[in-house]
Amino acid sequence: MKKEKSLLAQFFGYVVPNIFGMLGMSAYVLADTYFISKAQGAAGITALNLVLPIYNIIYAFGSMTALGSATEYKIMTAQGKKNAESYFANALIFAFILSIPFMAAGLLFPDKILRFMGADEAITVVGTQYTRIFMSFAPFFMWNYVVAAFVRNDNDPKTAMIATFSSSIFNVIFDYILMFPLGMGMPGAALATAFSPVVGILICITHFFKKDASLKLKKTIPSLKKQITACKIGFSAFIGEISSAVILLVFNTLILRLTGNNGVAAYGVIANVYIVTVSIFNGITQGGQPLISETYGRGEIDSSGKILKYSWIMAEIAALIMLAVMMIFPAEITAIFNSEKNAEMAEIAVSGFRLYFLCLLFSGFNIVGIGYLGATEQALKSFLSSIFRGLVGVVIIAFVFSVLFGMTGIWLTVPMVEFITAIMVTLFIKSK
Repeated sequence: MKKEKSLLAQFFGYVVPNIFGMLGMSAYVLADTYFISKAQGAAGITALNLVLPIYNIIYAFGSMTALGSATEYKIMTAQGKKNAESYFANALIFAFILSIPFMAAGLLFPDKILRFMGADEAITVVGTQYTRIFMSFAPFFMWNYVVAAFVRNDNDPKTAMIATFSSSIFNVIFDYILMFPLGMGMPGAALATAFSPVVGILICITHFFKKDASLKLKKTIPSLKKQITACKIGFSAFIGEISSAVILLVFNTLILRLTGNNGVAAYGVIANVYIVTVSIFNGITQGGQPLISETYGRGEIDSSGKILKYSWIMAEIAALIMLAVMMIFPAEITAIFNSEKNAEMAEIAVSGFRLYFLCLLFSGFNIVGIGYLGATEQALKSFLSSIFRGLVGVVIIAFVFSVLFGMTGIWLTVPMVEFITAIMVTLFIKSK
């Protein structure tokens, strides 16, 4: 009983700070959406929503490298293996290498990227500078993810949380300052977003000056083998982020065809609110990961299972609370981001809220379950669940449902995908 209490206390010690950190990280997306809606109206929200998949792809590579490397570091440390900390420097090196194509594309042809994402001429004019600036800072987004993941796995979740939360507060404050008092508009929002991970990195660096910090940054020859190992473990995190990009890209394309720019703007509101809800599930999953990996590395499978149970309970409680909010207040939430009082956009968004967010009943269960599979080195099961949830299932069901049911089918796609994924995750975990 004492061990049970100790494990539960450790769980809350990791998870609660991480939830706040992830909420802080997602808050800047809402801040961007709100301030851009005030400065640029529906056109600005549409431009932001069209480039959000690029954010997700950048974070996908960053999270795969970061969480995979940090998980392997934690497991090797628990097993007393040498050279575990070499994964830290290796992750930083490969994060930079992976960021180079994003920097180059953002600097050379941001307008072409927007047009590829479905923007018309007016939206391209609004969003080009925004796209150029934030893509140029791709290395810092990835490094921030890497450093925070390793600090968390080095038994310092509070510093990781403070870093993440502080970077988001910086973003919100400078969003306002640069966009309004300084009159910089969309480029100002991009600059605030671009510099926010720099703040997070600087705060995380303070961890390495603490006496109880066991992780050190040492010179390391880049190892592709270590990166491949990290990618295998972190692939579920990669698919988790890529899924958001795929959903955005597919939905934007289908909605543009069905309802035009107002439909994309409405979906932009829903998608950005969804990012915040998912950040809570990601916070629970990533907060529990160090404990799951540590107990798994020591062969304490029962303890790993208990942490999974705690995570599921917390995720479902959060899901029910958030679902109630989405069902009761969709019009009020939409109005916050509808400064132009666009009636068509509001009508589309309100109906979408009540259908789309039914997915919360299963999203938390799936994110936690897939994270558990990855943290316990069940890479194939994690991969299959993630690939269906984020790619295969979404693409197939979205196209079929949009043809059969129009916009109603678009909104019901994610709930259906999450329901099927929940069955897969349950079967995979029971088979262990």
